[in-house]
Amino acid sequence: MKNVFKKRIIIPVFAVFILIGASGFKGDFFEIAKQIEIFTTLFKELNMNYVDETNPAELMDNAIKNMLNGLDPYTRFLNEQDVEAYRINNAGKYSGIGATVRTYKDKMLIIEAYKDLPADKAGLKAGDEIIKIGDTDVATFKDDATELLKGASNTGVSVVYKRQGKTNTTTINREDIEVDAVPFYKMVDETTGYIVLTKFNQKASSQTKEALVNLKNEGAKKIILDLRGNPGGLLSEAINVTNLFVPRGELIVTTKSKVKKFNKTYKTRNAPVDTEIPLVVLVNGSSASASEIVSGSLQDLDRAVIVGARSFGKGLVQRPLKLTYGTQLKVTISRYYTPSGRCIQSLDYWHRDENGKAVKNTKFNEFKTKNGRKVQDGGGVLPEIQIAAAKTNSLTKALIVNNVIFDFATNYYYNNKVNSIADFNLTDADFADFKEHVNASNFSFETDTEKALTAAINSNDNAIFGEEIQDKYKSLLVDINKNKIKALDKYKAQIVKNIEDEIVKRYFYRDGLYEYYLSHDDAILTATELLNNATKYNDYLK
Repeated sequence: MKNVFKKRIIIPVFAVFILIGASGFKGDFFEIAKQIEIFTTLFKELNMNYVDETNPAELMDNAIKNMLNGLDPYTRFLNEQDVEAYRINNAGKYSGIGATVRTYKDKMLIIEAYKDLPADKAGLKAGDEIIKIGDTDVATFKDDATELLKGASNTGVSVVYKRQGKTNTTTINREDIEVDAVPFYKMVDETTGYIVLTKFNQKASSQTKEALVNLKNEGAKKIILDLRGNPGGLLSEAINVTNLFVPRGELIVTTKSKVKKFNKTYKTRNAPVDTEIPLVVLVNGSSASASEIVSGSLQDLDRAVIVGARSFGKGLVQRPLKLTYGTQLKVTISRYYTPSGRCIQSLDYWHRDENGKAVKNTKFNEFKTKNGRKVQDGGGVLPEIQIAAAKTNSLTKALIVNNVIFDFATNYYYNNKVNSIADFNLTDADFADFKEHVNASNFSFETDTEKALTAAINSNDNAIFGEEIQDKYKSLLVDINKNKIKALDKYKAQIVKNIEDEIVKRYFYRDGLYEYYLSHDDAILTATELLNNATKYNDYLK
């Protein structure tokens, strides 16, 4: 029996040898084979001898995912459901309820219901807590409850939800939903066009081109391309979007890997739409990956002025590799470099601190654009013009992640009547209410200083320093906590920006938010002013 088992192991090990050899990998073949055999025998013995019944699929899924956690967060194992979600995300089409939902331990929260789509038609709104789907209670459902909302087009699903303390029931009729890469474009003034590009799916370049051509036909002689909050997507689409503004044959990105076949240079291949039209690209801390390829290459080629805040800093490229039984490995295969030769990767996942967190790059190298301007690597794309309200900070992030701003917007919506976008104005009194809301909430935000002090209080050194020092530590922690509320005023511009965005979406959906931006957003106003001053615009590119 043992010999049979060994034969079963040796076959996949040889297959691994062949696969690794074909890829040009020069590692320790014996060590890889050894570890595979150890794991295979462990997995078999565990499932055969464990005191209770095991779930082999779940055990293996957890084992694989935990193994990959030691690498970068973009290298992931995709089971059959993940592969389908990945395909849908890139295709821009799916069947569903048309809402962004987030699951918690005992509930599911509607984050945004998109206008005229199933969830919106069923009366659901941001802030609604779904507690039951069909006959299933969300709180007791062990798997991902969002799967219960999925289904074929023209099928219905009954949901029970809570809103402002009241329980309601509705039925959502699923539909085929198209996910636009460009959800909005419009003229800002008589000569300036504005395009919002939210993702790099298969529609990105075609929809951006359509928007650009239509705006030019409406009289646009200058363009603002908004990539804020765009997390990226397909590399090919990033190159094609850039190609709309630069000539055929221009180098856009280079990828470098230990595997030779992944070392490639990507140049524009199509006829551009307009290589001369003045262009401003908006980015922020949530603009990543493909967004940074577009903004970084246009910056390196001196083709656009970048406005906003430093981008996320993702300079890594992933590729899905097919495994067995419909699964895939989405693996980081290379780093990418913009035309000047810089890699804008911000976090170093291969060198971690004592807490196991990736180290952030702080030493940047200088590179030069086509016109000789200085740009840096290692920390995202740094705009030529920085906007205070667009910058991110740990306090604002914590307010967003902990739904403090979200919950305030929900309460505001149900307690204030706003008839039109022109009527909305977040006043100083509203911001004072927000600070009270923060005080009254269970908001917990621990700074690095607090973590260090807490660790010091709980350390064995207290036996040496005594109670007096310990009391001083505790007093300092209390003072730091009090000053957090004062920090709300320090970062008021960034916080107000996020509050306004959340509130406007509640009344006027996402299209209304983009309309609001045209006359209220600091980055768009700055970009418009710059584009209306040709001398100043050209000075930035010299």
